[in-house]
Amino acid sequence: MASQKIFAGARIRRIRNAKGLTQTAMAEGLGISPSYLNLIERNQRPLTVQLILKLASVYKVDPEELQGESGASLAALKEVFSDPLLAGELPGEHELVEVVEAAPNAAAALAKLYRAYREQAARLSDLSEMLAREGRATAISATRLPVDEVREIFERRANYFPTLEEEAEAFHRVLEAGDDLAGALKTWLRSEHGIAVRVLPADIMPNWRRRYDRHSQRLFVSERLSAADRLREIAVEACLIRMQVAVAAEIEALKLGSNEARRLARFELGRYAAHALMMPYQAFLAAAERTRYDIEVLAARFHVSFEQAASRLTTLARDGAAGVPFFMLEVDNAGNRLRRAGAGGFPASRFGGGCPKLGHHAAFAQPEQVLVEAVVMPDGEMFLTLARTLEGPQAAFDERPRRTALLLACDLAYKDRLVYGAALPASAAEAPIPVGPACRLCERPGCLARAEPPVTRPLGLDEMVTGLSAFDFQ
Repeated sequence: MASQKIFAGARIRRIRNAKGLTQTAMAEGLGISPSYLNLIERNQRPLTVQLILKLASVYKVDPEELQGESGASLAALKEVFSDPLLAGELPGEHELVEVVEAAPNAAAALAKLYRAYREQAARLSDLSEMLAREGRATAISATRLPVDEVREIFERRANYFPTLEEEAEAFHRVLEAGDDLAGALKTWLRSEHGIAVRVLPADIMPNWRRRYDRHSQRLFVSERLSAADRLREIAVEACLIRMQVAVAAEIEALKLGSNEARRLARFELGRYAAHALMMPYQAFLAAAERTRYDIEVLAARFHVSFEQAASRLTTLARDGAAGVPFFMLEVDNAGNRLRRAGAGGFPASRFGGGCPKLGHHAAFAQPEQVLVEAVVMPDGEMFLTLARTLEGPQAAFDERPRRTALLLACDLAYKDRLVYGAALPASAAEAPIPVGPACRLCERPGCLARAEPPVTRPLGLDEMVTGLSAFDFQ
């Protein structure tokens, strides 16, 4: 008993209140001081063996009742408060323990209410997506976090910011970088703002890609990053300094609802501006047309990564000088969506991007290989898709590398303008891969990849028939 301390303050208080006793009266019956009983009830002192025996003899309390069975309720409450909406609301577990101990039925009811909220939010999200696909606007939405608000705005609008493009072109002319943009940016930061750039070892800066120390006027960049990613981090910092007014105006135009959302948008706009500086619009568009949008050639020509060149392709939407209207989707190997964007906005209603048969899921089995496919949606719309894995920061020997997959796509009608169109089999345009927007919104029968039943059809519960999918529907 000595090795396992029992804190049962809420139970002791509940027993005392049930018997109509004051702390002084109960303390007298137990042979302890009222102040000591007060500490016990506040879980600042554990119950001793002698005190448990005294409670059993004086107040007929079952010793087992003092230990209770609060583990399940505590685990359920931990799940509730691990939700991003509530994260940070509690400084530690002690308040949850107090809730479970003092009001176990209320704790169970709270957990039940949370489960119902999650299920209802999922159903409403599915319904909202289905109505959006049919072109019917809906105000149904779950409670959004700032990151969800920012993602939604950037996904829906065209991935093109003309003011930032103009600022980037002017900045590029000022730098006169030639083939050494990184050197030109370092020189500009030093001469104009007194900022020195240093690459730090991973053991000194283990958790950051980039860190600007205002006191020492130094910009630190992690050695874990590739040369292209280091260049982008330096360019982001330089652009946020040089284009401060333009970036602030763009953030204001987005009409975001919180300071956190505005900070996230500032990061996204800084990355956009960095890409515009590293790959100036006119030069990049001309090179893309000449190379028939060969991403690896473009990456080598502009000294950028595959991901950076692919991202830039989704921004070629200038009036009178537009490129192929690409859109993109990036996921991790668990299927979590990291970002979506497109020259005309991400086509959530036309394409979706949630089908398990899309190439970015298969790309993880063939790292760094470009997979080219033609796909067709249930309504007959066809797309050309490119999928490839992306490597994250350099991992140490004992770390698991970060790897994501990028899907870049456009209408299949543009295939003759792309070098990737020649990689499609002759029959691809006639028999593209049948995909859907997401399993819950797709009614294709007999799909081997189906992971969820459609919300639009009842399940086919026939004991005499078993289909190819675990979710047969009528």
